[in-house]
Amino acid sequence: MPDPCALRADFPILRDHPEVVYFDNAATAQRPSCVIEEIRAFYDETNANPLRGLYDWSMEATARYEKAREVTASFIGAACPEEIVFTRNTTESINLVAHTWGEAHLKEGDEIVLSVTEHHSNILPWQMLAKRKGAELVWLEPDEEGLITKAEYEAKITEKTAIVAIGHVSNVLGVTHPVKAIISYAHGKGAVVLVDGAQAAPHLAVNVQELDADFYAFSGHKLMGPMGIGALYGKYALLNEMPPFLTGGEMIEYVTRTEATWAEVPHKFEAGTVNAADACGMARAIAYLQETGFDFIRKQEDLLVTKLMEEMRKLPYIKIYGAKDPAKHNGIVTFTIDGVHPHDISSVLNEDKVCIRAGHHCAQPLMQFLKVGSTARASVYFYNTEEEADRFLTHLKNIRGVMGFRD
Repeated sequence: MPDPCALRADFPILRDHPEVVYFDNAATAQRPSCVIEEIRAFYDETNANPLRGLYDWSMEATARYEKAREVTASFIGAACPEEIVFTRNTTESINLVAHTWGEAHLKEGDEIVLSVTEHHSNILPWQMLAKRKGAELVWLEPDEEGLITKAEYEAKITEKTAIVAIGHVSNVLGVTHPVKAIISYAHGKGAVVLVDGAQAAPHLAVNVQELDADFYAFSGHKLMGPMGIGALYGKYALLNEMPPFLTGGEMIEYVTRTEATWAEVPHKFEAGTVNAADACGMARAIAYLQETGFDFIRKQEDLLVTKLMEEMRKLPYIKIYGAKDPAKHNGIVTFTIDGVHPHDISSVLNEDKVCIRAGHHCAQPLMQFLKVGSTARASVYFYNTEEEADRFLTHLKNIRGVMGFRD
């Protein structure tokens, strides 16, 4: 098994700032040197527009870009590289599906099934689509631990359901939803399923063919890749019949003054100059992730989350949200402190060089469900250490005193 302390040497920001405890990994992960070097290598060695030129630099840029697509396809078990569309992020991927598949297929009276635990990125595109098409939103309600039960999804997914859009892992509670079972049940009702995998891809081994997902979206920056690059997986038959999302250069086959035909999948969804350098960077991040291994990642995350939850439960003024079992949290511990606003929790910890997230986490319907305005969230990754967990806990125990409470 790798050593988390040794692995930290691969990350310049962690290596150069040992005084900082970075527990905001659910927002974005840190980047190892190999990813930064991969991006620089693209610009140093083959900086030309991919997919267009017939000279060496352009052809090499094209080869690197398409190799990144192959790596990404293999990472999530896609049937072929053509099922991977490079986008800016998970948000753009979901919007792509809503504006193409959704516009072409939804009609008045259809239902779109979402979960209350969704990130806004997997709510707003469907809200707007429902308004445009006269469709209805149907909400899956979680149980007290944040889980979507079999009884719940079987009651809400019906023959009227056109699409189910569900997060694989909650960015607030860390729980893993039973997406494989939901997909199977939805397919039995004639619906398609989009899975928001932004929070799952960095932590779980994903195979979209085993899940039988119709669409699966994730972002590079959450799995140690660059910001501004992500991927949408779609079954080839679905992508092939969908209209393009954006139009312009590169996504065309032929253009006249009055008509146009589109390039083959996936290029018809990648208009304009592509983000080739960052696609290569994401592919290198995927390789680093696979070299590290999901077994180790899971073991280290569970070790740290268990330590955090066990110690935090000893403090009567702290409430932890989500499952009771630390192993179900996928590196996330979301909590509140009696009498202290989450923003103050984050600000006080920041004075001690501890970085956590505070707010509604782009999940306000879930906050409403939990009956809170906002929460604090500590999220760990495999390069975090027990020593960092101890430092976080020490400073956490001082917060109420800083705020004037005498416990």
